[in-house]
Amino acid sequence: MGSPVRAKKNLGQHFLRSSATAKNIADTLPLLCKNCIEIGPGMGILTQHLLEKPILTKVIEIDEESIDYLLANQIIPAAQCIQGDFLKLPVEQFFGGEPFMVMGNYPYNISSQIVFKVIEHRDLVPAMAGMFQREVARRICSPAGSKEYGILSVLVQAFYETKYHFTVDENEFNPPPKVKSGVISMVRKEDYSLPCDEKLFFEVVKTSFNQRRKTLNNSLKNLLQGRKLEEKIGLMRPEQLSVDDFIKLTNFIASAQ
Repeated sequence: MGSPVRAKKNLGQHFLRSSATAKNIADTLPLLCKNCIEIGPGMGILTQHLLEKPILTKVIEIDEESIDYLLANQIIPAAQCIQGDFLKLPVEQFFGGEPFMVMGNYPYNISSQIVFKVIEHRDLVPAMAGMFQREVARRICSPAGSKEYGILSVLVQAFYETKYHFTVDENEFNPPPKVKSGVISMVRKEDYSLPCDEKLFFEVVKTSFNQRRKTLNNSLKNLLQGRKLEEKIGLMRPEQLSVDDFIKLTNFIASAQ
């Protein structure tokens, strides 16, 4: 048996201790295609349960010590290990351009960036599941009108159906993080093309929330080019708008350009 991997603070590593909890997390993954990539497997506690499923699981790990541990303990074959940074590698290379699901106990310091990369490559990713810092998990699943609702909520929910499954206590990790964790799943919508200019949609959402204390008439002033929104919408703040409202808003702005 290889020596246990040392948790590295700079990589945001907190290793889950309970195999039963890891199995519960693995079971939240909707099996929508035959391939799965696990991000940041650590010592493979989640990996082992993914390998029991009727899918091809590969892992991507930036930490050389973790890769050595997984191979030394024969948790996963070398052919299914990718050493590197998920945020920097071209996702097409993971399964030769085939669709894949994304899974992991995600490093909290880069979890939002991972989600944004999944959204960017949504054509290849029909489902994503796993564990996040609870605040981020809630934000992804929050409905319009809630205080957690923000850029991440709108951009994920524009393309994926989300579900919050359960909370994981900080004492289930070594070392324990300072926050609770939340396990969620995301399933890509059947029709995930937006009836508006998608690039402009992203810009409208980000611009609105970057000045979330302002009304939409004020925060979107530059995009509106002198026009005013209908009074009801114009005086609203971004957290009050649903995905459909943002689509309508994008089409209104596009009509002026």
